Amino acid sequence: MPGAPTVSRPFDAPATPYAAGHRGVDLASTVDGQVLAAGDGVVVFAGMVAGRPVVSVDHTDGLRTTYEPVTPGVAAGQPVARGSPLGVLVAGHAGCPVDACLHWGLRRGEAYLDPLLLLRPPRVRLLPWH
Repeated sequence: MPGAPTVSRPFDAPATPYAAGHRGVDLASTVDGQVLAAGDGVVVFAGMVAGRPVVSVDHTDGLRTTYEPVTPGVAAGQPVARGSPLGVLVAGHAGCPVDACLHWGLRRGEAYLDPLLLLRPPRVRLLPWH
């Protein structure tokens, strides 16, 4: 989604792989809002999961981002660049306080990570030269 996101529900890492938590962030938006790729990669899935439209992108650095509920404008196997359109947001995400919310997820392997880390610049520190 273009512009600065408004987080309606933050990431809440589960204590164990099967524990409760929120394995992504919910970003407030509008129905038919354009959803953009978080980084360069290849679409690995674009279709329905448990009755919701989902798009998943594998990135060259071993990360996978997921976007739901998104009506796909892309297909599996398609390369995408950072900022390119993946599809449009639809209503129906449970607990969303506005017309529509994007649930945006990030994983490295089986470990869920906070996708907002992708929006923050890396922290650079200079170390003394000895």
